[in-house]
Amino acid sequence: MRKSKCLLPLAMGTFGLGLAEFVMMGVLPDVAKTMNVSIPSAGNFISFYALGVVFGSILLVIFGRKQPLKNILIVLVSVFTAANLLSAFAGNYYIFCALRFIAGLPHGAFFGVGAIVADKLSDKDKGNQAVATMVSGMTVANLGGIPFGTFLSHNFSWRITFLLIGLFGFAVLYSVLKLIPSIKPLPDTGFRGQFKIFKSLAPWLLIFAVILGNGGIFCWYSYINPLLVKVSHIEPKYVSLLMILAGAGMCVGNIVSGKLSDKFSPSKVAGFTQLLAAIALAGIFFFSSNPVVSVILMCICTACLFAVSAPQQVLLIKNARGGEMLGASCSQISFNLGNAIGAYIGGLPVTFGLGYQYTAVPGVLFAFTGFLILFFFYMRYRNQPDKV
Repeated sequence: MRKSKCLLPLAMGTFGLGLAEFVMMGVLPDVAKTMNVSIPSAGNFISFYALGVVFGSILLVIFGRKQPLKNILIVLVSVFTAANLLSAFAGNYYIFCALRFIAGLPHGAFFGVGAIVADKLSDKDKGNQAVATMVSGMTVANLGGIPFGTFLSHNFSWRITFLLIGLFGFAVLYSVLKLIPSIKPLPDTGFRGQFKIFKSLAPWLLIFAVILGNGGIFCWYSYINPLLVKVSHIEPKYVSLLMILAGAGMCVGNIVSGKLSDKFSPSKVAGFTQLLAAIALAGIFFFSSNPVVSVILMCICTACLFAVSAPQQVLLIKNARGGEMLGASCSQISFNLGNAIGAYIGGLPVTFGLGYQYTAVPGVLFAFTGFLILFFFYMRYRNQPDKV
């Protein structure tokens, strides 16, 4: 069987996970109306999903470390499918919160196990491209799936959106069963053994780099809609089209970074990308009043957002010997923490009466600090090729 076909179920899985996580932002008002709650209260649907991501990664270490990798993927996809199908029929706020938590459980775990599987199934020196192929599913979700899901919600019902996501889970499950070969479990280092990775400095540096890098971009990206409308003076009817363009930037950034990481090193690519993000965010602060420049910088930033994803995922696996599952899952935990922190910190300037272009200011500081951490990481471990 061609190895490219083996990566298809992983990309399909991240596509579904990307839909389940990010479509909530687009359908939030519709769900809030159905559940008879305020939009701020409905924001808990996002928070409960993020909590599920964290707990799911811990549960993976407890119950999954001795299991064959394909079996783990089957269980994770099954949970994803059931949770999203049931979400389409949720009758009240509390049930939907619980289902969002359950739907988040497979997220980080799937990315963690999937990255290990992708690396094992890849050709020699093509591991970064293989992980980027897996991550591409999420970028495609942002490009087309999420706008389509939002359209269905606005024009028909948000329940149809979640029903389709759940049904898509069956396609993912079938592809995993048919295309993923049997892969032996990773060597079991015990429950405590998994957490020994945190005795080393390297994983901590990478975790904080992910939090700050993603958090820096989400300081601005969380408020992209009002920034484009109120600062760049773009008509609201064009914003949805620009979101598709932003998704295209994610796709390009992910593909390019995967190839560059195999040619150079994932630490170099991740570091350069975070520096580029800091520069682009600074440009947004100074030049976002120009609509053309604002859109160009938007595409650069969204490209950077996913250009760091594959290399940092690979770096966490490489620097988590004996705890690869937990290390790989930490990438998504850190990503979600970065999202939450970035959205909060980015909103503070607006809360104090400043314009939406000021959301990029803390983003610059976050992204540049992430670059400094990765630069320090590279300088410290540059003589250890298995780490950088």
